[in-house]
Amino acid sequence: MNVLALDPGYERVGIAVIASGTPKEQVLYSACLRTSSKDLFPDRLREIGLEVERLLSFYHPDKVALEQLFFNTNQKTAMRVAQVCGVILYIARKQGVETREYTPLQVKMAMLGYGRGEKRQVIDMVHRLVDLPKKDRLDDEYDAIAVGLTCLATEKNSRIVDKKAKLQP
Repeated sequence: MNVLALDPGYERVGIAVIASGTPKEQVLYSACLRTSSKDLFPDRLREIGLEVERLLSFYHPDKVALEQLFFNTNQKTAMRVAQVCGVILYIARKQGVETREYTPLQVKMAMLGYGRGEKRQVIDMVHRLVDLPKKDRLDDEYDAIAVGLTCLATEKNSRIVDKKAKLQP
């Protein structure tokens, strides 16, 4: 199973394509897409949408996973990020790809076993779970990788639960 995972934003979008594997998941691609603050917001949405379409066409993921919007005190920012999420969800569903959304708490639970961990702990766990080439990465990129790993773990666990349920009389 392949997952296109995103940490949505409109200035920066963390992106990762993760493949389930044995013994480790594999990061096929990761990046941080940046849009220019000089561009009009609709043009920034278009740029993000075009990149999502390109990645869907190239990698053919089974799922698209997003970090769910965390409402902060800046309502304008939250609204803009919600619009980015809407564009991503629309494009994925239009191309027939299932979508999943995970809260920051769910990602930390999946990655660390508890939901109050710090970002540095999540980044350390990402490095333990997958082999990453050495390069500078922004937090957004690590967040996308963590979201992808969360999605794969959640899907794997739900298949195990489904199999156990079928075995019961």
